[in-house]
Amino acid sequence: MTLLAHDRYCDEIAHQVGQLRALVTSGADLSVTVPTCPDWSLKRLVRHTGGALRWVELMVRTRAQEEVPEERVPLGEGPEDAGELDAWLAETGDALVATLREAGPDTEVWSWAGVPTSGFWARRMVHELTVHRADATFAAGQPYEVAPEIAADAIDEWLQIVEFAQRTMPDDESRELRGPGRSIHLHATDTGAELNAEWLIRFTEDVIDWRRGHEKATVALRGPLTSVMLAFYRRLPLDSPRLEVLGERKLLEFWLERASFG
Repeated sequence: MTLLAHDRYCDEIAHQVGQLRALVTSGADLSVTVPTCPDWSLKRLVRHTGGALRWVELMVRTRAQEEVPEERVPLGEGPEDAGELDAWLAETGDALVATLREAGPDTEVWSWAGVPTSGFWARRMVHELTVHRADATFAAGQPYEVAPEIAADAIDEWLQIVEFAQRTMPDDESRELRGPGRSIHLHATDTGAELNAEWLIRFTEDVIDWRRGHEKATVALRGPLTSVMLAFYRRLPLDSPRLEVLGERKLLEFWLERASFG
């Protein structure tokens, strides 16, 4: 597994914000409930996402060495009108991308995942947008696409977060996943060997470990890469016709219940 270049993450933030803005101005009903985040309306989801981007921009710009209280950039607040919300998103995205480009990938900035760099936040905000834009497009009834290398990196990041939770949060639900002799295989069916979009997740008594590659497992999740990524983030049901589950489905369901970040 290799991280994407910092500039690639910055480019993707700009692209994803542009896609979200297009949805806001498409005439979609911003009051509709988001099926994958049922406590939120589409407008609330967009405000939350924009607020998260603004929070990160503030931390990176000020080189924060401890967590900045979210109250300084309230995550649920933003304009009401679609046109004003679009302009707010544009300003937000431009500011974050400029700040991240100026900082580069290695500037020291507080983070919650043991990687205290601006590069961590560039990657994290890409996948914050990747997943929440999926939430938004589903709510609006619009098609969703994401670049293959971004979808694959989103799965890598999720697995690294689970690893981090195991090491540092002894009471995290991910501890219940441990136990010998079980494994999960993720297999993207629409990518070439150059991307290597397959994963093996192994359970042991002490840890969960993972690697990219093809290997037989207790249960396999197969389908187009974007669909596999969305299912792994609990945005697409396992019964989707775009997916195939082979083997012990209950183990995969158990994983999705316990590895609940995002």
